[in-house]
Amino acid sequence: MSDENALFEPVSLPVEEFEDYELEDEALIVDTAIHSGSSQHACAYCGIDSPTCVVKCNSCQKWFCNSKQGTASSHIVNHLVLSHHNVVSLHPESELGDTVLECYNCGCKNAFLLGFVSARGEAVVVLLCRIPCAQAKNANWDTDQWQPLIEDRQFLNWVAEEPSDEMKLKARLITPSQMSKLEAKWKSNKDATINDIDAPEEQEEIPPILLKYQDAYEYQRSFGPLIKLEADYDKQLKESQALEHISVTWSLGLNNRHLASFALSTFESNELKVAVGDEMFLRYSGLQHPEWEGRGYIIRLPNSMQDEFTLELKPSKNAPPTHLSTGFTAEFIWKGTSYDRMQDALKKFALDKKSISGFLYYKILGHQIVDIQFDVPLPKEFSIKHFAQLNASQSHAVEHVLQRPLSLIQGPPGTGKTVTSATIVYHLSKLHHERILVCAPSNVAVDHLAAKLRDLGLKVVRLTAKSREDVESSVSNLALHNLVARSSKGELKKLLKLKQEVGELSIGDTKKFVKLVRKTESEILKKADVVCCTCVGAGDKRLDTKFRTVLIDESTQASEPESLIPIVKGAKQIILVGDHQQLGPVILERKAGDAGLKQSLFERLISLGHVPIRLEVQYRMNPYLSEFPSNMFYEGSLQNGVTIEQRTVPNSTFPWPIHDIPMMFWANYGREEISANGTSYLNRIEAMNCERIITKLFKDGVKPEQIGVITPYEGQRAFVLQYMQMNGSLDRELYLNVEVASVDAFQGREKDYIILSCVRANEQQIIGFLSDPRRLNVGLTRAKYGLVILGNPRALSTNVLWNHLLIHFREKGCLVEGSLNNLQLCTVQLTRNRPNKTNTSRFSFNVDTRGFSSDQDFDTQSLMSFGGQADPFNKAGFAAANELSSFLNNQMWNSDYQTNSDKKKTSTTAQEPEAERLRKGIESLNI
Repeated sequence: MSDENALFEPVSLPVEEFEDYELEDEALIVDTAIHSGSSQHACAYCGIDSPTCVVKCNSCQKWFCNSKQGTASSHIVNHLVLSHHNVVSLHPESELGDTVLECYNCGCKNAFLLGFVSARGEAVVVLLCRIPCAQAKNANWDTDQWQPLIEDRQFLNWVAEEPSDEMKLKARLITPSQMSKLEAKWKSNKDATINDIDAPEEQEEIPPILLKYQDAYEYQRSFGPLIKLEADYDKQLKESQALEHISVTWSLGLNNRHLASFALSTFESNELKVAVGDEMFLRYSGLQHPEWEGRGYIIRLPNSMQDEFTLELKPSKNAPPTHLSTGFTAEFIWKGTSYDRMQDALKKFALDKKSISGFLYYKILGHQIVDIQFDVPLPKEFSIKHFAQLNASQSHAVEHVLQRPLSLIQGPPGTGKTVTSATIVYHLSKLHHERILVCAPSNVAVDHLAAKLRDLGLKVVRLTAKSREDVESSVSNLALHNLVARSSKGELKKLLKLKQEVGELSIGDTKKFVKLVRKTESEILKKADVVCCTCVGAGDKRLDTKFRTVLIDESTQASEPESLIPIVKGAKQIILVGDHQQLGPVILERKAGDAGLKQSLFERLISLGHVPIRLEVQYRMNPYLSEFPSNMFYEGSLQNGVTIEQRTVPNSTFPWPIHDIPMMFWANYGREEISANGTSYLNRIEAMNCERIITKLFKDGVKPEQIGVITPYEGQRAFVLQYMQMNGSLDRELYLNVEVASVDAFQGREKDYIILSCVRANEQQIIGFLSDPRRLNVGLTRAKYGLVILGNPRALSTNVLWNHLLIHFREKGCLVEGSLNNLQLCTVQLTRNRPNKTNTSRFSFNVDTRGFSSDQDFDTQSLMSFGGQADPFNKAGFAAANELSSFLNNQMWNSDYQTNSDKKKTSTTAQEPEAERLRKGIESLNI
């Protein structure tokens, strides 16, 4: 066997030497002058060429050093991430010799997956991949001590040294922007150097959107460039995602069309930005069959149940090579339809006076005009017979909307936004006897609302994109294309049958077919009470008519130009439903987002002084779970429509720290690790504890469908799924049915039990996505019966918002550590944030719609006080918990003023018995 293909032999590196390996050991550093191109193994970024500091990328044969100069990652890690490469080898003169880094057990060469363990009884280390090999028990090495080769986005020092300060001073200076340009240049010219790219350009400043606009032309000039910026970025992203050497599994769909399913490695799939309905090319260019090309639409994406993409091919004269499974390439086809429709809406808003009423036109521009009220006969009862009974805030919202041309309804988690929206649409339909356009940014939200409207007896038509017509949904029976098929007669019926049997019609028959379909579609749409579609779908030519009333659900998740598409269909009455304290629009291009494209119309109208009607009764969460979000995000205004008893599982054996309070923050101290593609993170300790919690819930009688795991990081999502499949102690199928997804995927949804895995834990105390208050709000408010948070309290407490949450859990006696079967109160000292003298409110945290600064100051007192109101919870238990919380926090706060470490040590030791007394006091209360 050749050296290149040989499995990586155990490294003969003494364990003691490895443990004491320090950069300061000058004897190991090669003092080499740096000159551009001075050696073949010089770093392609900066020119450093010390053999002990450089690593070769085996995919492109370029060398890079382990220096972090100018970047958050070392140069070699930065290159691997940008190039999507992951196989590396060391220099022949390095400590470990000319070695390809690979798993000793299975031969995996993905550097992001590799780590090491010590061999039992020998002074050597063994390289193993994170999963599956490091998860398998082996008598020869201690897999529990596995550590990744890349930590803090840099190779460990014994793999490749960090260059000395002297080397860095002599190195070529290069910016992250230049690195990105160089990586792009290498795709067309592998020999390009830093001299082949332009000098660093000054970033062109993009004017931010305004709060108010003089006219629609200024409005268009503000938003138009941002839409183009986002479209260009999306196009570049899609067109760069060619997937080569994929294996395909063939099958036939219900409509007799060929389905091609293919799985991608985690490394590849994490980079994809793809949705159901996206169009793709599938090609074969191997030796076993003539070249073939097919085109189709994505109809299924990977999820917790399966890891494959499924492409439905369009009918074609060239039959696909279904007898082959390898040698295929897939390419995404970018379509700018959504961006074109936004630009068209801006033009229509500016040029077509009939596109919107004068009142709404000036309101959207931000002009101060007198509000008007419709004189309409109101129903005696706003609740609808045989439908959900409305509470006072919902009834008020319905009454307000019926009488006004512009309404904003804020629906905090679990407050019945959909029920309220459906009731509004029902009454508007009965009042005006005109079609109503109901939209939302996502297909899921549209389907959900369409189902509610159908249940009210309204004639509902669900308009879907042509590319999604074969995607099954809960309201497929309402879809326009299905209604056309069911109502077809005569020649149209014959042509539909022929098309289904043959696949394609002749040119003459196609013209007849299209004409008959359009006529039937028009007739169905005219008879509808309500037309439901996405905001982008409202720009479909089939909806080339006016709609007096437009309701947009989840409007805070749509960018303003996206919301404008349905609005310019002739709106005289607009209802925007959403919650600006939850997730906003998804914008890919950071500069466009920072300039204001990530702000919704709902948010800008609030900034202009338009006060939303807030729904105030939540029906989802156990009252203990709703307490923190209510006080932190909604000024304490949320009332509970369910009781503690209704959200408590009798005879539960799950080890909640306080038996009657189904929540806990379980302190986990594992370090974050870089994921398989280098662009995400995972935390193995938290993943292990996820499995333990889920297994415990299963044993308590909880079904897989009742459990959700939320994590902000795709790397953790993938690892949790893999870990449960390999290590779950119960039936594998049980773990397979547990949904593990991102915060974004859970917005608008709920589960009985939620596990929130925070992941981040690093020396710099950087917490990334977790600092976004809107993500935290969504994560905390998905659970009905129980919530478990896994995270590192030391890292998280550096953020003001998380600090408040941790203090809240500590005050409740629910901040714990230890094993799941023996949880103890967590005594870790939380970072004490200084009080904000200018902030007078102790109860609320309002998201700044322009963005969130993680170093923003807030009142550091507990936000959970009811300000003199009767405490509805167990006072005795909380008194003890609060006493311990005060003791721990005061101990930490006082230590800030101790300058002598011996004094601190003496002070802490002296007070230890007091902490123990308080702990025992809580335990004796049996809470």
